[in-house]
Amino acid sequence: MKVKFKRLLTALFAVFFIAFVSVMVTTTANAAVGDRGTDQSEYQGTYGRSGYGDEKFQINQIGGYYNGRFVPHWTYGTQTSSDLARGIRAHTYIYAQFSGRYQADQMLNYYLPRIQTPKGSIVALDVESGLPDTDSVMYALWRIKAAGYTPVLYGYKNFLLNHLNLQYISNNYPLWLAEYPDYSVRRYPNYGFFPSFNNVAIFQFTSTYVWGGLDGDVDLTGITNNGYGGNWTQRSQPQVPARQQQPRTPNKQVGNAWYTVRSGDSFWSIAQRYGMNMYTLATNNGLSINSIIYPGQRLKVVTSNNNNSSSYYNVKSGDCFWSIAQRYGMSMYTLAANNGLSINSVIYPGQRLRVTWSAGTTQKKYTVKYGDSFWLIGQRFGESMYTVATKNGLSIYSVIHPGQKLNI
Repeated sequence: MKVKFKRLLTALFAVFFIAFVSVMVTTTANAAVGDRGTDQSEYQGTYGRSGYGDEKFQINQIGGYYNGRFVPHWTYGTQTSSDLARGIRAHTYIYAQFSGRYQADQMLNYYLPRIQTPKGSIVALDVESGLPDTDSVMYALWRIKAAGYTPVLYGYKNFLLNHLNLQYISNNYPLWLAEYPDYSVRRYPNYGFFPSFNNVAIFQFTSTYVWGGLDGDVDLTGITNNGYGGNWTQRSQPQVPARQQQPRTPNKQVGNAWYTVRSGDSFWSIAQRYGMNMYTLATNNGLSINSIIYPGQRLKVVTSNNNNSSSYYNVKSGDCFWSIAQRYGMSMYTLAANNGLSINSVIYPGQRLRVTWSAGTTQKKYTVKYGDSFWLIGQRFGESMYTVATKNGLSIYSVIHPGQKLNI
């Protein structure tokens, strides 16, 4: 009797176990506030690396973009399908080193059609290197949202603050910020090292989630439900983002030539307020755009060969590069380049474009050195690489060589 009873218990346990495994395979885990997950790339192998077994989401790298160079990750598809088979909510991120809307379009035109996670799921931009600018990041996030995904900006707080108007971005899109107290193996977040900021949806709290290295993340808002029947709903198509915030009245206490930095300011926001290039603004003050600025600091915002040397046009409904260029007797390529754009860039009503230069503006000459590129030369002189190329009757794809003289 006891033997038969044990056999019955064994059979019942087997049936229960098979049913349990079946449910686990076919049911996606329900992510919620406080749930943990990982983000993985080709470095974690074909099917990714296991954590502790209680993770509810995984964000997989589809590839990288490096100022025109694509590096797709061959593991993206297998990691994503493996996540879904195990009941883990899969999301996507792109390592995004880009500047300008042209590069944003180039990057997203390539990667958006290749995304294998469902509509509504997270598509994050990993911005942690290069020289990003606020307008380009806002535009790229807008494009991700317009494609039907949840746009998120990832990065390290200090880097993002030094390069972008992070407050402006976080008012419109959620953040995924990283901050590590140390490199000890850490299964749970230490909120004593939390990078406090507005609209932080995901916190990457360690790069050593398990021994040997793996990024560990925690969902702070339930955002990792998005795309899986969670709390996200498809919103109406967003409008193309404006290139600048509504300008505040410049500080007039010490005259128009100086500006006193306020809390939340960045080189980009100040430059936009005065119609300047942010690289020129930094250079005029003996700084680079990687320099930290602080409330109360005085910055020179107007010089004799800067704002007063140009005229501007406010874009109207129906305008395009060609029609504006015709109005001012210039090439549409020159018009685009003078504003750090390409003719494929989107322009919109109310946008301010530089359309003419003063006839008295002094043109400089630069001798190309070994290793130079249009981008490097543009950075050196506070110009867009498109502007440098156009001033010399070239495109950014033209070959330049040491000893060549360029107009700046």
